[in-house]
Amino acid sequence: MATNTIVLTGGGTAGHVIPHLNLIPLLKSNFDRIIYIGSTNGIERELISAIDGVEYIPIETTKLRRSFSPKNLLIPFKLIKGKNQAMRVLSSCDPCVIFSKGGYVGLPVALASKKMNIPLIAHESDFSIGLANKIAGKSARVVLTTFKDTADRIPNGLFVGPPLLNTEISATEKTRIRQMYNLNTDKPLCLVIGGSLGAKHVNETVWSALDDLLKTHNILHITGKGKTNPNIKRKSYTQIEFTKYMPVLYSIADIAITRGGSNTIFELLSKSIPMIIIPLSKGSRGDQVENALYFEKKGYALCLMEPELNKDSLIEKYNQLLTRAQIMRANTRHAIPRDTLDKIISVLLKYRIQPQNSATKN
Repeated sequence: MATNTIVLTGGGTAGHVIPHLNLIPLLKSNFDRIIYIGSTNGIERELISAIDGVEYIPIETTKLRRSFSPKNLLIPFKLIKGKNQAMRVLSSCDPCVIFSKGGYVGLPVALASKKMNIPLIAHESDFSIGLANKIAGKSARVVLTTFKDTADRIPNGLFVGPPLLNTEISATEKTRIRQMYNLNTDKPLCLVIGGSLGAKHVNETVWSALDDLLKTHNILHITGKGKTNPNIKRKSYTQIEFTKYMPVLYSIADIAITRGGSNTIFELLSKSIPMIIIPLSKGSRGDQVENALYFEKKGYALCLMEPELNKDSLIEKYNQLLTRAQIMRANTRHAIPRDTLDKIISVLLKYRIQPQNSATKN
């Protein structure tokens, strides 16, 4: 007999967690209890545990290493253990629906949901479906997608767009952040985003090209944790490891240089910010490359592949971006839906098991 409880899951990278952070305020208005099942030491535990009103429960998780590793031999055993742990959690909290953002962290919960016949709704951020969502999607009631083309390729796909917050930033807050990061107002802002863990090659190339890049723009460079270089100092240049003020920075940025993570590039797209995407090419399944090529094809961005990245190629692409920026801004208008979070809530309410003996929220 289901309670008015929702279980969230997914993780491994910030990209699998941030959509949950955006969704949780709306979930609190529609569910009596919110439980997040994640890994013991993953980034999702750090991010979710800081939120009031969400219970975090860790289980065993395991990641597929794309290069040969003896640790891959342990995957079936850890996956079974994680699924059994997830089943115990689900039995104790009796949720009416599960929402998964994919990643290896969400897979044991997805497998448990199938075994226990609990409605599962999955969301895929990237252009191609990740391995966890490929498996989970077979038993999910719906696979929600950020890219329309992705939904069109799967029988239970539904395009809803990127789960972004539509936050209004005041002029006072914009001024405060400009002052905090020493961004003078006589030049526009180029935002450089190296990814949640930083990007050594991107950072080093940006540093080598700084004198050219700074001719036209302020640069705020998010290097990633432990990746700043105290020897690099220039007027109109600020480097930081990370920031909690990304919504404000998106609202004041004029152009961007970024990795190809779906959440980041859609945040930039939603603000009509022309961008150079340097997709991660090693250590992934190629999702960032597909995301970048799609954005370039649509006229939203320029793509610079990492094997071709050097000082000269970055400066050349940067100058191209400045030339095409106005056209790119025009291309981005009405490019994505603005009501994705509301659509996700509607799907969750549609497919949940009707809670019994509970004061169901509307």
